[in-house]
Amino acid sequence: MKKIKSENQILIMLAFFSISMGLWENFRQLWLQDNGFSATDISNIISIGTLISVLGIMFAGKYIKLNKLKFFVSCSLVIKFFNLVLLLKLNNLGNSNLINLSIIIDVLTGYLITTSIYPLITTIVKNNTIYSKRKLTEYLFKDVGILVGGLIIGKNIGILIDYNFCLFISIIFLVISMMVIFNMTACKNIENKQSEKTSIIKYILKSKLQVIYIIYSFIGAMAMSTALGLKMLTLTNYFHFTDNQATNYLLIVGLLADGIGILALKYLTPKNDYITITIKFGIRFIAYLIAFLSDNIIITLIAITWSILISTAYENICDGYYINEVENKYQLTFTNFRYVIRYLGEAAGIFLCGIMYEIGLRYMFGLSAFFMIFQIGLAYYLIYLRKVKKYSE
Repeated sequence: MKKIKSENQILIMLAFFSISMGLWENFRQLWLQDNGFSATDISNIISIGTLISVLGIMFAGKYIKLNKLKFFVSCSLVIKFFNLVLLLKLNNLGNSNLINLSIIIDVLTGYLITTSIYPLITTIVKNNTIYSKRKLTEYLFKDVGILVGGLIIGKNIGILIDYNFCLFISIIFLVISMMVIFNMTACKNIENKQSEKTSIIKYILKSKLQVIYIIYSFIGAMAMSTALGLKMLTLTNYFHFTDNQATNYLLIVGLLADGIGILALKYLTPKNDYITITIKFGIRFIAYLIAFLSDNIIITLIAITWSILISTAYENICDGYYINEVENKYQLTFTNFRYVIRYLGEAAGIFLCGIMYEIGLRYMFGLSAFFMIFQIGLAYYLIYLRKVKKYSE
């Protein structure tokens, strides 16, 4: 892989890993449901897995240095591989305790790998464009994983292709990502540039911009997960889609979202950032509010569709600026801390999603809309602080 740019080597590994994640995570909720787990059980175990991931990310941020990051990612991939093989064997055996433990490990390793990718890239290059490329690679190839699942689920090739067989295919793509990182020439000679003296919390507290951004990240993750934390269960149980129809729907909307994200990055970003935020979050808030007030299944589906369609667009406006403002020597610890806060919000959102799911579909979107009031306000305030800082420099 010597002729491939260093940052692109990392993105190739991320692409295969994302295919594996997209394929498995798309059916993981239904796999658990087939193994006797209720919607509340599923939301609880994923929430617990996410909270434990927070501790794992904190550990990585404290003890894993930049020059050891590639080794750490490689080890996480290997652990994830053996864990998925275990889940493959546990299907329909009725061992719920072992499945719970394995799902927690699955969630943990997935988050650890995902959070480590951008710090690796920033040791080579750092700008808003590469940040968006990293996000779009993850989103696009997760959709490729959904496509693979949609093409094969329910088919009969001598054996019926079920959720467990999709897990097997996911493992194959995971192995490919492992092979890529094992043969990667990038990141072999990274010097450790992290500060050992200043804590990341003290560093963040020095900047009002970063403090507000961290709060924004928490509320944004909670708002998103409260509405869409159990997408497949929502589509199959509330909207009565088949697993294949739900997969195709998520695939089509996800691919369109990737296309919109690419176009927005290149051509469709308004010169006024306030307009950008209104397009991304303001319309979503209105759609969620109407879905809550009307309790109409079609309007709710439209709200879900818009939310997914716009999810990948304008990442450079919403996140890229604040991340790239961080000095390189703090990049790994800041990224890990940001993900800790985000995943805490995600865990809270998934937990609330499970509760609202049992009460009624409209309440998932009503509660999410409530959180979005604060999210949008903080997003506007961040843009204001950016402009003040720019003019004062």
